[in-house]
Amino acid sequence: MKKRTISILLAGAMTMAAVMGSTVTAFAGEEDTLEFYHGYYHDESEWPAAKVMRDIYDEFAKTHADGEVKFEPIAVENRDEIVSAEVAGGNFPDMVDCGLPLSLAAISQGLVLDLKPYIDENNLQDAVGLNYTQNDVDGHIYTVHDQLESRGLWYNTEVFEQAGITAEEAFKDWESFGAAMDKVHELGGDIYGYAAGQGSRYIINAILASTEEGRALLEGELTPEGIESEAFAEAFKTAAKLDQANGSDHTTEDVGNLMDDFNKNGKAAVLFNGVWNASGIDAGLADKIESQIFPGNVSVVTAGSGHSISANLSEAETELALEFLAYMVSPEVQAKIFTGVQANPCNTTLDLKALAEESGDPITQKLAEACTQVNSAETVVTDLNYVWGSDVGSAIINALMESAVEGTDIDARFEQLKQELTALVA
Repeated sequence: MKKRTISILLAGAMTMAAVMGSTVTAFAGEEDTLEFYHGYYHDESEWPAAKVMRDIYDEFAKTHADGEVKFEPIAVENRDEIVSAEVAGGNFPDMVDCGLPLSLAAISQGLVLDLKPYIDENNLQDAVGLNYTQNDVDGHIYTVHDQLESRGLWYNTEVFEQAGITAEEAFKDWESFGAAMDKVHELGGDIYGYAAGQGSRYIINAILASTEEGRALLEGELTPEGIESEAFAEAFKTAAKLDQANGSDHTTEDVGNLMDDFNKNGKAAVLFNGVWNASGIDAGLADKIESQIFPGNVSVVTAGSGHSISANLSEAETELALEFLAYMVSPEVQAKIFTGVQANPCNTTLDLKALAEESGDPITQKLAEACTQVNSAETVVTDLNYVWGSDVGSAIINALMESAVEGTDIDARFEQLKQELTALVA
């Protein structure tokens, strides 16, 4: 195979190899190698899940070491930049676990392999799960994510009890949620409702999901008509009013900045975050924290980008790449992703409750419950960031954070947001 490795790719790969002590092939042409680029470059002490994923990749490489094609996983911090640079040159990496959605340029140039025929021929529909519908592009599937990015919420039962509220009351609808957070606010001290800002974007997502008009907006790119719609106005203003009552001291563009307030310190009553937040819950709070989906029986679950394969590989390389894809969605590997990475696996055939009970870990048991809740919600929608773009998502977050400041005219700020979004989608 003719190698197409570019300088930015080699620099990133060799840097990560130095960090992890692994070997990266620096010179092309020595042997037929299938290069697989992924983003799990983190040291185990920084993110244990990254080591679990690297071990999964290395196991596949080990079992295929004597094959016609060598499988080489390469951890890089700049995988999406690599993809962008390759596509600009009319190429695509051999195989990559993409972080961002595939560009239309990659698809229109025929650079990525259609995975649907392989999935259908091998009856892998249940194994790839939500990927089969969400990542369908005009009857083609170009990417399969081995984990589902799943959003619901977590709440602290002790804070709820102190405020005199129940989960049934709080999550009945968004008006009830606001009333419940008001009672939390009355507790005073360090206790507050929730981490707003980025987290509040999921309030908008969930509110849109609760109406036919809103769901239609989430099915495609944001348009000027969507920006002017009643559904979008209602969703934004509801979230902004909740945020303003919650207080500007508890807003952040990255919910990770305030997660310790919920996970370790018990200060926040609610956390809008993915099911994988279970791994961050302090053992001392495990019996106090429970999972829930959004009011209206809504969850935000996104297959998102994932494993994509070049359409220009040799027959042997393509065969190995597809075998790796099947390996990643197999029950055995998906079970490791659930228990070790603590993420929502894409394979729908797994018995998550049984896996959690077998592990004996109370946090994993909470993870299983959270995954089951988001997967079986009455309404499941995609994260608006994936369909509207991260620039639109960031503009909405900024508007929400500003709206949280006491005295801010929410109607006026929304009019400003509409102008910003109209410029972005023009």
